[in-house]
Amino acid sequence: MSVQALRRESSPSLSEDQMRQTLERQRAAFLEHGPPSYRERRAKLEALAAMLFDNQDRFVEAVSADFGNRAAGETLRLELLPSLMAVRHTIRHLRSWMRPDRRRSHWATWPSRARIEFQPLGVIGIISPWNYPIYLATGPLTGALAAGNRAMIKPSELTPETSALIAELIAKTYDAAEVSVTTGGPDVARAFSSLPFDHLLFTGSTAIGRHVMRAASENLVPVTLELGGKSPTFIGRNFPIRSGLGGLLTGKLFNAGQTCVAPDYILVHESRVDELVAQLRTDVAAMYARMADNPEYTAIINERHRERLVGALEDARQKGATTLEINPGDEAPERFAETGKLPLTLLLDVNDDMSVMQDEIFGPLLPIKTYSTLDEAIEYVNGKPRPLVAYVFSHDNSEIRAVGRRVVSGALSTNATATHVAQDDIPFGGVGASGIGHYHAREGFRTFSHQKAVYQQLRPNLMHLIAPPYEGAIKEKLLEFLLRFG
Repeated sequence: MSVQALRRESSPSLSEDQMRQTLERQRAAFLEHGPPSYRERRAKLEALAAMLFDNQDRFVEAVSADFGNRAAGETLRLELLPSLMAVRHTIRHLRSWMRPDRRRSHWATWPSRARIEFQPLGVIGIISPWNYPIYLATGPLTGALAAGNRAMIKPSELTPETSALIAELIAKTYDAAEVSVTTGGPDVARAFSSLPFDHLLFTGSTAIGRHVMRAASENLVPVTLELGGKSPTFIGRNFPIRSGLGGLLTGKLFNAGQTCVAPDYILVHESRVDELVAQLRTDVAAMYARMADNPEYTAIINERHRERLVGALEDARQKGATTLEINPGDEAPERFAETGKLPLTLLLDVNDDMSVMQDEIFGPLLPIKTYSTLDEAIEYVNGKPRPLVAYVFSHDNSEIRAVGRRVVSGALSTNATATHVAQDDIPFGGVGASGIGHYHAREGFRTFSHQKAVYQQLRPNLMHLIAPPYEGAIKEKLLEFLLRFG
C-alpha cells in the first residue's frame, strides 16, 4: 500500500449552524468594539508572528506527514519564512497604510475637503488550499488583521495534520470572536462559502473558484479569487540556456510542481530544443541525485492526484507526445509509487488536444512547445485563458518588453520563477480565469478595507447658489460658467 493510501482526511468540526453562530459572534464583537486601533492591530500581528516562529518544528512535521514527505528545508523556505516576512513587512508599514488618503475637492465647491478613510469590513472568510497550507492561510489572515477585521479560516481537508495544528494554535493565540478555524471536507467548504461574510478570499482551482463565487453571490459577498492556470515560460531566442535555467527548475520543482505559480509549460525557439533538454537533465541531476529516495524531493499530496498526473502523461503519449523522464538515480517506477512521488518528465511534440496543454498540471510534468518567432509564441499564449504569471528568460529588453506589453497576466517575472510571490511590497493576484482581485502588500490591506469617501463642506461657502429656486441671473450665469469650465 502506498503512502497516500494510508493518509486520512479530517472530519467536519462544525455544522453549518455552528459556523453561522461563529460568524454572528464575530460580527457582533466587531460592531460592539468598533475599528481596532493601530496598537491593537499590531498586537494581533505580533501574536501571529510569534505563533509561526515558536512552532516551526510542529509545522514542519505536520506538513511532511500530510504529504507523505516534504523536506523541512522546503517548508521553512516556502511557507514559514515568507509568512513571517509578510507579517513583519505589514507591521513595519501598518501605521502609514492606515492614514487617510488626501484627495482634492473640486474648486466649484470651495471651501471643502475630501479624503479616503480605510474602514475595516467586518468578518473575512478565508478558504485556503492544501499545497501551501500554512502560507496560504496566514497570508490572507495577515491582511485581514492589518485592516482591522475578524476572520474565519477553512483550511484544506487534504492536509488534516496541518489543518488541525493551525486550528489548535489559532485557538490558543486568539479568542474565537477574533479568529476561528473550521476544519472539514467538501460539504463543510460548500457551507462555509455560502456564509454572509463581509469579504471572502478563496485560493484554489479555477473550477472550484466558480462554485465559490456562485455561492458568495447569493449573499452579495465580494470575493478575491486566487486561482491558477497555465503559466507560460518564454525562453528568448538567444538566452544562454547553459548557464541560466536554475531559476526555472527551482520554481518548477518546489513542492514537486504542486504550486499555482509553477512554470506550466515552456515556449522555446525550435532550433534550441535539444540544448534545452540536455541542460534540464544536467540541472535536475545537480539538484536531486536521486528523487524517489530523496527526502528533499516532495511527494504528491495523495494517490488520487498522483493517478491524475500519471493519466495526463499517458493521455499525452497516446496523442503523440514524446516523453522524457528525468530520473538521475535511475530509480525503479515501483519505488516512486511506494514513496508517492513522480520524477520530472518533459513532454515534446505536444498539442492542444492533450490534457497537459488544457488543464493546469500541478505536478512535475513539463511540456515544451516550440516557436519560430516570438510573435508566434505570444499569439499562442494570448489565445488561451489569462495566466497567473508569465515568465520570461531573456537578456534582450525588447523581448521582455514585448511579452510584458502584449501578454495580459497576473504578474510578469523575468529570469526567475515563483520568487515574485515572496516580494512583500507588490500585490499578488490573477486576472481573468487566473483570479479576481489581489492581496499582499498595501493592496492586501486595501482589499480587506472599505475605502470610504469622506467629504467636508467648510464655511462660509456659496453652495446656496446651486439650491432651488434655480431662476435668477447670478445662478444662471454660474451654471453657464460651470457647464463650460467646471
